[in-house]
Amino acid sequence: MGRIIVEVILGLLAIVVVIGIAFLMSNDKKNINFKAIGIMLVIQLLITWFMFSTQIGQAIINGISAVFNKLIEFGTEGINFVVGGFEIQEGGVFFFNVLLLIIFFATLLQVLTYLKVLPITIKYIGGLISKITGLPKIESFNGVNSIFFGQSEALIAIRSQFHHLTHNRLYIVSASAMSSVSASIVGSFLQMMPAEYILLALPLNMFSALMVASVVAPVTVPEEEDYVDVKNVSNDRSIFEAMSNGALEGGKIALIVAAMLIAFIASLELVNWLIQLVFAGVTLQQILGYILAPIGLLMGIAPSEVIEAGSIMGTKIVTNEFVAMLAFEPLLDEMSEKTIGIVTVFLTSFANFSSIGIIAGTVKGIDGDKAATVSGFGMKLLIGSILASILSATVAGLFL
Repeated sequence: MGRIIVEVILGLLAIVVVIGIAFLMSNDKKNINFKAIGIMLVIQLLITWFMFSTQIGQAIINGISAVFNKLIEFGTEGINFVVGGFEIQEGGVFFFNVLLLIIFFATLLQVLTYLKVLPITIKYIGGLISKITGLPKIESFNGVNSIFFGQSEALIAIRSQFHHLTHNRLYIVSASAMSSVSASIVGSFLQMMPAEYILLALPLNMFSALMVASVVAPVTVPEEEDYVDVKNVSNDRSIFEAMSNGALEGGKIALIVAAMLIAFIASLELVNWLIQLVFAGVTLQQILGYILAPIGLLMGIAPSEVIEAGSIMGTKIVTNEFVAMLAFEPLLDEMSEKTIGIVTVFLTSFANFSSIGIIAGTVKGIDGDKAATVSGFGMKLLIGSILASILSATVAGLFL
């Protein structure tokens, strides 16, 4: 009992530290909507309790996992038809077994977008969040939208309203995009990490991003500008064009992820080799593990596992979530369930250095003038997104 109380106190302290750092970064401390932040924290706690501690919540997780597993089966059939002639050794080939699934999931998302199923659903869920929390509708819509679409696609979906976005509003929508993961790659994550933690991370990250960003960059929006337009979210003229465009987009994402993995993993090996020329046996991952150990302890990670867990979290920040998950996957049998849950939730976001360039590039394509603004708050955006990941993982840890 005493240990549980200590863990809860540490977790609450971690939440205070995250909000405190965000407060120090804030550019308008007087106008922070602490009521909205408190409401979102309570919602996070209720969602986590419901999913982990009730039979209905467990049934929902199992149901969603079953749907994803069935979709993965369908995707695998398509992959096997194309590459089934290759002789794949035990353990498979990551590109074939994991990355190519992105093509099928991206196709589904494109079709659901064309049919207006996703845009309308997201609009009303975002509207509900806006009504409950008092946050503007575009920011709430974009937060929900970021659960389903990648960084670029989430921002493109609100391109017609970019002229309304002030400096602070642009920060919030960019933070939501960086703190999320696309549904098109969730299937790939489920091939590596426990499903319940991946699925929990999706709603937690949405609220964490809005909470941290609302502290860093508070906004007050005139009523006449507080609306969401979903009329032009798809340029596809038929369901077949949507399927084709979705498949091509998914293929592009799979190749981009593969290229980034090659570059980042090779670069990580190079950096480790250079470090070991001076300090034998020391790696960048170990250094990052020691740097992140204090916050890892507050998040609820056991002292005996915090260095190794911290190294995985640090790897995600300097490379990307795929590299970190690949490094974490062999450790799942060695780590405690609490550490696995905390680290998995932390890894399930785009919060890393490369995302700054992706978001700045997307904004440049939408509105060249606002791209300079995004580049200017790039590091603040990364720090805020990392804080959001810490917040989500800490909330998850309170119930493990």
